[in-house]
Amino acid sequence: MSEFSIRVPKGATKRKKRVGRGAASGTGCTAGRGNKGQNSRSGGGVRPGFEGGQMPLYRRIARRGFSNSIFKKQFVAVNIDDLAVFKDGSAITLESLAEKGLIKKSEKAVKILGRGECTKKYIVEIEKVSAQAKEKIEKAGGSVKVFESEEKPEKSPKKKESKGKKETVESAVSEESVKEKAVEVTAADETETSEESADTDK
Repeated sequence: MSEFSIRVPKGATKRKKRVGRGAASGTGCTAGRGNKGQNSRSGGGVRPGFEGGQMPLYRRIARRGFSNSIFKKQFVAVNIDDLAVFKDGSAITLESLAEKGLIKKSEKAVKILGRGECTKKYIVEIEKVSAQAKEKIEKAGGSVKVFESEEKPEKSPKKKESKGKKETVESAVSEESVKEKAVEVTAADETETSEESADTDK
């Protein structure tokens, strides 16, 4: 049996259903849409999941728990046997992987996995490297440098200084208010003593 005599099995392909071609065809008149209604009109129909206004199934089902899947970071896997396209002593970075077509330029999260044998010396500078891959690369005389792609910004010390300045200003204000109160008290005492002395003179 040659490859040119292969045929499609019976029933694998069907003719297109032709509607609205007369009553004798079986799908004439209303063309299989029934009489009147939203679904019989051109451009009619309802969206998927719509149940005529009653509470739909996807809202009737209870929700439990939560998921952080939208925040997860997905890494592109590159194995050691994929690195065979590099020469001995070459540096493995995101740019070099993109140049060789192992990853896309838009992909920034890459992890080196340990499938295959490492026969060359590589200088790997990637965000993540598996323990097995690291062992194989270092055993072949290479080096592995892991770095954080998204570093958390450190808190600026200016805020702390501003807080300290606020505290010093507040303390200075409180000291000034205390001094003013002390001056007022001494002035009141002096007026009282002067009034008493005046009364005694009379």
